[in-house]
Amino acid sequence: MPHASPSVEKALDTLSDVRKGKLDLGWMNSNPAGWGVKAVPRDERGLGLEDINRVGTYGDVPDQGSIFGSMAPRGSEIPDDMPSLGCYDINDKSLVWADNAAHLYDEAVARQWSSARDIPWGDLKPQRDDLEKAMCQVCTNLAEVEFVAGDMPAKWMCRINHDFHEVKLFLASQIFDEARHMEVFRKRALANGGGLLRSSPDSENLLRVILEAPNFTTGSALMHILGEGFVLTLFRNGEMFSLTPVEKKIFRLCMQDEARHVAYGTMHLKYFLEKHPERENEIHDILTRGEEATFSLNQTQDTVEARAILAGGGLEHIDEGFNKLGYLFKKQIHEYLHRLKMAGIDRTNKLAIPFELPI
Repeated sequence: MPHASPSVEKALDTLSDVRKGKLDLGWMNSNPAGWGVKAVPRDERGLGLEDINRVGTYGDVPDQGSIFGSMAPRGSEIPDDMPSLGCYDINDKSLVWADNAAHLYDEAVARQWSSARDIPWGDLKPQRDDLEKAMCQVCTNLAEVEFVAGDMPAKWMCRINHDFHEVKLFLASQIFDEARHMEVFRKRALANGGGLLRSSPDSENLLRVILEAPNFTTGSALMHILGEGFVLTLFRNGEMFSLTPVEKKIFRLCMQDEARHVAYGTMHLKYFLEKHPERENEIHDILTRGEEATFSLNQTQDTVEARAILAGGGLEHIDEGFNKLGYLFKKQIHEYLHRLKMAGIDRTNKLAIPFELPI
């Protein structure tokens, strides 16, 4: 073979020594405190992340991640010559942690679904043009905004210390959830003789605020609690916008995913504020920007008209649809403020948008 580099030469020498019986086996005596533990499944759901955290010290999560910033799994023995990669620089637990992260990951894995096989596409029926176009517009809007909820955790996940792997695993599951949501709404727009309609310039403002948030926590508050919170309420009232069993199933399955994302964001903000109460104003400031962008996005003419046509049952009943949208908006605001109170922050007197839509 051509002249090998020093690292390749070293690897070849090691392989030669092992093949000749010159064994070291020092690794067999490593991490004695972690040897002898046994994780067992709690129930028929199988061996979950929470289960392996209940044995020995493997569930002990440090307040500060390993200074090595390496890929070493938490609980393993780290050699003295372990190099620091320098990229895993979010080392403070409070900046990403939520006590429900492991539970939510276990649930996410157990409840994965497929837009190809789990949606009854054969139940689609031809619709009047106004209803089908309204549905296609709603699906266009949702396909546009859903994937940012995958882009945001992807932006931060590669910087989070591996000692907080529960959070990283949950965020990875969210990225896959959001890919599936974008996929299923795109499929619905194309599956019944319609197509993708008009994208929204206003949506870019909201998505940009989320992606350009200065740190993970402010981005999470914007996305998980505000943005996905509003979408969760929308999905919970999916019957209002459904034309067939297909849309009902889509909204129901997406709702279970969104509920996990919102639950993580709420508990992360709670943990963060307990550790950093002095940073509450920082959260208020970013939420003010996010509320204004969210309100503008949801009240654009394309969005509100399409939703009102579906909610009313046709263009001739659009006034009834607007009344239903007013009810939905009040629920979105109420549930949003309630989640913030659960996280330890009160925006009742700081809300930057109306509590209800004008009649």
